[in-house]
Amino acid sequence: MARFSASSSERLTRVVGSTPTSPRVYLDYAGFSPVDPRVVAVMRPFLEGGVGNAGAQHSLGLEARSSLDGARAKVARLFGAVPAGVIFTASATEANNLAIKGLAQRAAGRHIVTSAIEHVSVMASCRDLEKRGWTVTYVGVDREGRLDPQAVAQALRDDTLLVSIMAANGEIGTLQPIREIGRITHARGVPFHVDAVGAAGRVPIQIDDCRIDLLTLSSNDLYGPPGAGALWVRPGVKLAPLTVGGGQEGGYRAGSENLPAIAGMGVAADLARADVTGEAARLAELRDRLLSGLLARVPEARLTGASGTGRLPHHVSIVVPGVKADGVLLELDLRGVAASSGAICTAMIGEPSHVLRAIGCDQETAEGSLCFTLGRWTTAGEIEIALDTVPVVVARLRRLAPQ
Repeated sequence: MARFSASSSERLTRVVGSTPTSPRVYLDYAGFSPVDPRVVAVMRPFLEGGVGNAGAQHSLGLEARSSLDGARAKVARLFGAVPAGVIFTASATEANNLAIKGLAQRAAGRHIVTSAIEHVSVMASCRDLEKRGWTVTYVGVDREGRLDPQAVAQALRDDTLLVSIMAANGEIGTLQPIREIGRITHARGVPFHVDAVGAAGRVPIQIDDCRIDLLTLSSNDLYGPPGAGALWVRPGVKLAPLTVGGGQEGGYRAGSENLPAIAGMGVAADLARADVTGEAARLAELRDRLLSGLLARVPEARLTGASGTGRLPHHVSIVVPGVKADGVLLELDLRGVAASSGAICTAMIGEPSHVLRAIGCDQETAEGSLCFTLGRWTTAGEIEIALDTVPVVVARLRRLAPQ
C-alpha cells in the first residue's frame, strides 16, 4: 500500500471524524468507506468543468467517452472480465435489481434459487417477482451462515432461470463457496449471479474461475465515491432494462452516465486490484486481534458467522447478551468509536435481521448484535482503543439493565 502525503492523511482524518485532541475510531467501513484521496484527485477535473457528455459527437464528448471506456476496463480487470460486459448503475442495489428482474423478464424459466441470507435488495427483488408469478427457492445456511453447494444443486429445477448467491455476507462476514456453486450451475446451464459487494477488493474473485455470468459491484465499498455501481454481464446473457429512455450503457440503463463517479470507481477498482492480497493479510491480522480481544474481555460474547479464513478479512461480528445494540452503539459513538449492528439497508426498513434468524439467533440474541468492519486506514492503535472501550460500555449498560 502506497504511503499518503501529509495533506492526504489530514483529509482522511477529517473524513472519519478525528481531531488531534479527540481521536475517533472508525470501524464501520461496510457502512461507508472514506473515498481514497487518489480517487478524488482523478475525479476533480470531471467536477470542475471542461468535460462533455459521453454521448456528444464533439471533442469533449469523445474525451468523456474515452474516460467512460477506461473506467469500464479498470472495473473489468478487477475480476478478469471482458470490459464490454460492464453496465454502470447508480448503486449495487440497482445492479442487483437489474440482474434478477432484468434476467427474469427475458428468460423462459420461472424459477430462481437464492439463499436465505442475501442482501435485502436481492431478497426484495425476488419477493417482487414472486408477486408476479415467479417462484423462488431460498436455500438455508448452517449456523455459521455458509451454504452447502449440494443444497443449491438439489434446489435446481428444469425451469430455473437464475441462481443468485452473494460472495460474502456483509452482516456476519461469512464467505460463500461460489467456485463450487458456479461449477454446479455451469454444468446445468443455469446463469449464476454473484453479489460481490462485500468481497470485492478483499478476496480474489475471477469470473471464469467461478463460472460467474453476472456480478454486482459497489464503488464505495472499493473506497470510490458513492452514487456509482456496476453489473457485469457475460456476453450472451440478455436482460430487460429496468430504466428506459436513451441508449446509454448498451441500452440496459438509460440516462446520462455519472462520469465523475464512474471515473473514480475505475481508479478505485485499479487500486484494489493492485494490493488485494497484501491488504487482506494486514486487515486479517487486525481483525483477529480485535475479535480475540472482544471475546476475552466481554463475558458471554460470541462470534457470529465463520471464523478464520472462512470470513471476510476485515469483518468482526459478535452478539452480546444482556445489552441492546442501539444503546451500545450510541455510547460507543459518544466515546469516539463508530461501529454498527449489521446491515444498514435492513435496519432502515425496520425489519429484524433475516440473516441472524437464518443462523439460529432468536430475537433477544439478535438485539445484542454488534459489527465492526476495518478498512484501509485502520491502525493497530485504533484496535486497542476499541478493545479498551467496548468492554467498559457493555459492562456499564449491563449494570443498568433491569434484572
